[in-house]
Amino acid sequence: MPTSLAFHFRAAMLCALTAATLGQNAHASTIEAINHTHWAINRFSVDGRSAIDVIGAYQGGGGACCYIAPQRWQPGMTVRVDWETGASGVSPLAYEFPGFADRPKYFAWKERVRAQKRQHSKVVPVPDYTGQKVCGITVHFLPCDELQVTTSCYAFGSPEYPIKTALHLPEPQSCPQ
Repeated sequence: MPTSLAFHFRAAMLCALTAATLGQNAHASTIEAINHTHWAINRFSVDGRSAIDVIGAYQGGGGACCYIAPQRWQPGMTVRVDWETGASGVSPLAYEFPGFADRPKYFAWKERVRAQKRQHSKVVPVPDYTGQKVCGITVHFLPCDELQVTTSCYAFGSPEYPIKTALHLPEPQSCPQ
């Protein structure tokens, strides 16, 4: 088994064991994400549970275990998402990489990459999943540090998927304060 496949298999098994331990009161599954921005998502977590994966600009990822959804949705349910953004492979800095031979240029470039990292935290509502199968949680990272989440079992882009936001969103000149 390739390493990533083995990792996802172990994560799924851990989620299954967690769900079995929780019994009928909760659903446990993976934490996924879709990045609709030109920034990389260097790391993120949902309610303190790490999603492990780095997600490039305009990509999806995650796969960590486990988001634990209560058996019944309650009005006012929220999750806290913490994340770090930074320069991605499509940012201008990616094309300015000087190589390693000129150490001062490399360290100056590395410092410019580090300076672009930002820490974020936001509490977002969990949409009503009454009467639906719950398949973990997917966080959508949108421009202006906006987020949407879903517990849908459908894949992003399928007609049944509840979030219809395009993957490639234009970056606004400025964001609302």
